[in-house]
Amino acid sequence: MNLPVLDLDLVKAFVAVADHRSFTRAAAMLNRTQSAVSMQIKRLEDRLGVALFHRTKVNVDLSPAGEGLLGYARRLLVLNDEAVGRLREHKVEGVVRLGVMDDYGTIVVPPLLAGFVSGYPRIHVEMETGLTASMAERLGDAFDLVIAMHPEGRGDGEFLRREQAVWATGPSHTVEEQDPLPVALYPQGCLFRKWAMEALDAAKRPWRLAFVSHSLAAVESIAAEGLAVTVVKAGTFPRKLRALSDRDGMPRLPAADIRLHRAANLSRAGALLADHLVSAISGPP
Repeated sequence: MNLPVLDLDLVKAFVAVADHRSFTRAAAMLNRTQSAVSMQIKRLEDRLGVALFHRTKVNVDLSPAGEGLLGYARRLLVLNDEAVGRLREHKVEGVVRLGVMDDYGTIVVPPLLAGFVSGYPRIHVEMETGLTASMAERLGDAFDLVIAMHPEGRGDGEFLRREQAVWATGPSHTVEEQDPLPVALYPQGCLFRKWAMEALDAAKRPWRLAFVSHSLAAVESIAAEGLAVTVVKAGTFPRKLRALSDRDGMPRLPAADIRLHRAANLSRAGALLADHLVSAISGPP
């Protein structure tokens, strides 16, 4: 037995009449004539084989069959809108310029971009990694979105997650008796560089700057060889390194807030990527 297929235009007319309890008011809402709406309801009733309304000179009331159909009719219209909206969203085009820290750009963001681009193939993402303090200053000019690191509890933008700064070195490197302690850090402007220097000075631990690079991979490789200690995020802690703590004579470091910054007048493509990143990154690392 073949069941009738509901025409959504007829369903929309049915819901309008049910909501307004009037063919005249429903016709005005739908921008149609009253006779056209009456014909649509008649076609729907004929297709279903039931009367949907009880009509009198004064009132238009739902029949028991109409009351039973109304909830389903509303759901059909909502699903239709969701389906059409989603398909239209996936046709959004544009270029989004994203700035992000080196470790997030290497570990956290790429799989998230892969999932995003597969759903929005006409949106092209251009990503730059580096020191995000300077990127945030160029938001709107050079970047549409910036994922930046801030001291805990500070900074603008949308909070994504909190990351603990951790001392790290090679698996077999001991640091207790090194004097001065060799340190591998990033250039001026890096929050972790500032925290490392301040923590060592506050602890009166002699140290020397043994290696400086913009490259996260280079800094981590120097530390992995046991040539220096460095600072990394707990959430992206490299497997080739060993975490250090106060048991190793290292001072405790602060935590950082990871925040998303959006340019003013962000495009629809940029807003879609921003919402995707917030949803995927928010929470514990």
